[in-house]
Amino acid sequence: MPQERTAVTVDGRRLDVSSLDKVLYPEAGFTKAAVLRYYGLVAPVLLPHLERRPATFLRCPGGVAGERFWAKRVPPGTPGWVTALRVPLHRATMDQVVVADLPTLIWAANLDTVEIHVPQWQTAPELHDRLVIDLDPGEGANLLHCCAAALAVRAALAEDRLEAWPKTSGAKGLHLSVPLRPAPAEAVSGYARALARRLSDAYPALLVHRMDKSLRRDRVLLDWSQNASAKTTVCPYSLRAGSRPTVSTPVGWAEVESCADPGELSFTADQVLDRVERQGDLWAPLLDPAAQAALPS
Repeated sequence: MPQERTAVTVDGRRLDVSSLDKVLYPEAGFTKAAVLRYYGLVAPVLLPHLERRPATFLRCPGGVAGERFWAKRVPPGTPGWVTALRVPLHRATMDQVVVADLPTLIWAANLDTVEIHVPQWQTAPELHDRLVIDLDPGEGANLLHCCAAALAVRAALAEDRLEAWPKTSGAKGLHLSVPLRPAPAEAVSGYARALARRLSDAYPALLVHRMDKSLRRDRVLLDWSQNASAKTTVCPYSLRAGSRPTVSTPVGWAEVESCADPGELSFTADQVLDRVERQGDLWAPLLDPAAQAALPS
């Protein structure tokens, strides 16, 4: 059957959106229209974090419980006004979408995009302006373990004169992001690996830096590999494709310190919109060039 299409105008751009009644989150009854609404409302705080970064989309045409796939390349039929960035790929290149404005964000969401992921660099993959610490609980561990790990990471970074901002992964873990003066990708990845080893040696009962799942039981993986140029991390304010429409949400350090139950740091789309209305963008400082620190030599 043909998809039902509705013509809309977003900041002067004409778009055809389709299948607005499609339920993308069956357990929550959260429809495609709700996804488009969420991204439209959260755009003022989301878009600055996507600036000049090539986006990878997790598209879920069958909903979060059905067909899904990762999309990196600019798809056929992309409007000419959508910004693209040519990205190295092995010995070739590919064009990826840069979500540069609200029309592009709504266009992407209309492709059944649920999640948006970006790398730790802008424009040039050889220079990174972010260090990311991905804290992923293993079997037997949970978000409370991640909070304890985040505080240990924060203290270690402070010793190196680096400051991190936390956000939930939107699933089970936490992400810490450090704004950097652009530094060589190899140096950032090397520092992240050394930091992970240092912390796992200092807190062997809490942290592990090796990927082997047999080592991760009751511990938190400090995934330093997310700093590779080819890797991406879910962006702040992105929905996640779990059973509920949870969001990767910026949080304050006081929330991390006081968390007594994993549910305290789990936020749905509507809750995030309420937080933004009350608190603004807790990750706004990362966008200030003055916050960029030099990577320790």
